[in-house]
Amino acid sequence: MPMAAHPAHSVVVPLMAESFKRSGLPLEGVRVVEFTHMVMGPTCGLILADLGAQVIKVEPLAGDQTRRLQGSGAGFFAAFNRNKQSLAIDVKSAEGLEIVLKLVATADIVSENFKSGALVKMGLGYEQLAKQHPRLIYVSHKGFLPGPYEHRTALDEVVQMMGGLAYMTGPEGQPLRAGTSVNDIMGGMFGAIGALAALEQRRQTGRGQEVKSALFENNVLLMAQHMMQYAVTGRAAAPMPSRISAWAVYDVFTVKDDERIFLAAVSDTQWQLMCTEFGFEDLKSDARLTSNNDRVNAREWMIPMLRERFAQFSATNLAARFEKNGLPFAPIAKPQDLLDDSHLIASGGLSPMHVPADASSAGRDFSSPAVLLPLSLDGQRLPVRSGPPSLGEGSIPILHELGYDDEAIGQLIEKKIILAQVSDSATTKTN
Repeated sequence: MPMAAHPAHSVVVPLMAESFKRSGLPLEGVRVVEFTHMVMGPTCGLILADLGAQVIKVEPLAGDQTRRLQGSGAGFFAAFNRNKQSLAIDVKSAEGLEIVLKLVATADIVSENFKSGALVKMGLGYEQLAKQHPRLIYVSHKGFLPGPYEHRTALDEVVQMMGGLAYMTGPEGQPLRAGTSVNDIMGGMFGAIGALAALEQRRQTGRGQEVKSALFENNVLLMAQHMMQYAVTGRAAAPMPSRISAWAVYDVFTVKDDERIFLAAVSDTQWQLMCTEFGFEDLKSDARLTSNNDRVNAREWMIPMLRERFAQFSATNLAARFEKNGLPFAPIAKPQDLLDDSHLIASGGLSPMHVPADASSAGRDFSSPAVLLPLSLDGQRLPVRSGPPSLGEGSIPILHELGYDDEAIGQLIEKKIILAQVSDSATTKTN
C-alpha cells in the first residue's frame, strides 16, 4: 500500500473513538504506530499524541508489562500513555503479524524501544519496512547510538553512572542517581524531535528515514557544560554538593522552626536588593563583596554569616520578601505537593484524567491530575483527549478500519490473535 496516499486516513476519523475526532492540533492526521514499553519510547509517543497525532500502541495479549509495575514504576504507564489507543495482538502469530503489517502500511511513524534486533526478528525492522514503505519514519530508542557500546543493555541508572550524572549529583565518593527518569524522558523527547524533523524533511523530499535516540548520548549532552568547564578552566568539575558555585548566594538554608528554603542572589543587582531588604548594610558596603566573583571567593566566610542571619526568619517570611524583590527562591517541595500547586492549577498545567483499572498496579479505576507538556501553543496548553487506554480498547475500531468485519474480528478473538474490549462496560473478551 503506497505510503503517499494514506488510504486509511480518509476514514479514520469517523471510525475511531470520540476522543480521536478532529482536534485542531498540529499533528492531526499523522498516524504513529508504537511498539514501546517502560518510559523512553512511551514518552516519544506521548509528545506526538499530545500534539495531535493518532498514536496506536501495539501491545502483547498480556499487555505492556509496565501496566503492572509497582514501587517506583507504579505511575509509568498512566503518566506516559495518555491520548493513545491500544491494539492488543499476538504479533508472533502469522495472522497477528499480517494485521500489524497492514497497520504499519497506513502509518507515518513507527516508534520502538525494544532490544536491538527484537523487531527485526519479526520482520518489523526499519530496513524491512522501508523497502515497502519508503515514506515511513522509523524512530528507534536505544541505550547507545552505533558504536562499541551498542551491544550493551542500558538503563537510566546505567548511563547516569557511566555518563557522569551520578558522580555530579552525589557527594564526593557517593555517586547518586537523579531522582527521576531523566534520560528516559529526555531520550523520548529527542526521539520526538527527530520524528518532527523527519516529517518536515519528508515534506521536502518525499522520503522517510530512520531516527535514533539513545540514553547514553542523551546523558552526555547533560554533561556537556561540565565537560566544557574542564576544557575552559583545566579543572575538573566537582560534584554538586562540593562544587565551586558560579553564583555567590545559591543555597538551601535552614531557617526558623527547622524549615528549609532555597535562596539565591545571582547578580550584583540582586545582591544589593537582598541586602537592602534585610538591612544587611554592612555586607552591601563591604568592598570584599562588590562583585559576584568577589562574593564567590568569599563564600567560605560569607555563607555561614548569611545562614546565621536568615535563621531568625520563617520560610514563609523569606519567600514573601524574596518574591517582593524579584529574587530567586523556592520551597523544598515533594512530588505529591505539586498536585495542589497553586500555579499549576491556575495555569492549567494539571488536567483531570481517568485511569482505567488495568493501566496501573492499583487494580481500580481512578481519576488523577495529569501533568501536561511544559509548553503552550497560541496561548493554549495541549489537552488530555483521553486517559491511558485499557488493554485492547482500540482493537475493534482499528481492525474495522483495516477492513475486517465483525465476523472476522470475532474469529480473531476466539483464536486469541487479538484481545479486545467488546462492550462499553470495559469488559474484555479473551476467549
